[in-house]
Amino acid sequence: MAELEGVPVGRTRPVRGFSWHPRQGHRPGLELLVSTGRLHGFESLEERRFLRAADFAGSVRDVLSQPFRLRYRAAGRSRTHIPDYLVVTRGGRWLVDVRPLHLVKDVDRPGFVAAAELARTVGWQYSVVAGWRPHVSGAIEALRAEARPMSHLLDLQERMVAVLADGAMPFGDLVRATSFPVMARAHALHLLWHRRIGVDLAEPLGDGSVVALAGGAPR
Repeated sequence: MAELEGVPVGRTRPVRGFSWHPRQGHRPGLELLVSTGRLHGFESLEERRFLRAADFAGSVRDVLSQPFRLRYRAAGRSRTHIPDYLVVTRGGRWLVDVRPLHLVKDVDRPGFVAAAELARTVGWQYSVVAGWRPHVSGAIEALRAEARPMSHLLDLQERMVAVLADGAMPFGDLVRATSFPVMARAHALHLLWHRRIGVDLAEPLGDGSVVALAGGAPR
């Protein structure tokens, strides 16, 4: 297990391939992450939600789907478990299983425990992503839609940054402080995704959400 820390994630491949056929009960696919500029595999819509949330979190350097097959013993039996993702962040490596809470069965728990023990041994973080607050997916989808490079011909972004230099304000007031509020909304979401301005996403994102200049450097 100690050798796992030195594995070059960018030059490895998933231990299990992805397949598509008409009658399968799950939804696999490939997701392009802004953080890596590459496509990453997912086997369900829940895994895609995780990839998008991790992409938005801002510290992702690389992601490997189905990173390895873990063999362990539980209750006197030999078992295997394949974690869903190994995420490389600026703060270290993060091993992740994605399983909605209502689908977690007793048979799954030994695999999660084994993955958690492996992560502890090599100094990684480990999480079982079992669900989200109801508003989170919608907020991330809205922000992600404006993550692409955008034209600065009208200087809307710099205008909003200058307005926020005087202090935080509601999102709706910020976009109305520009000459083109409808267009400014898209640019404000772009600024949020790229960390030039910040907002508390513990609550639903709306016109009343208070936005402020970000404390750190832009991504």
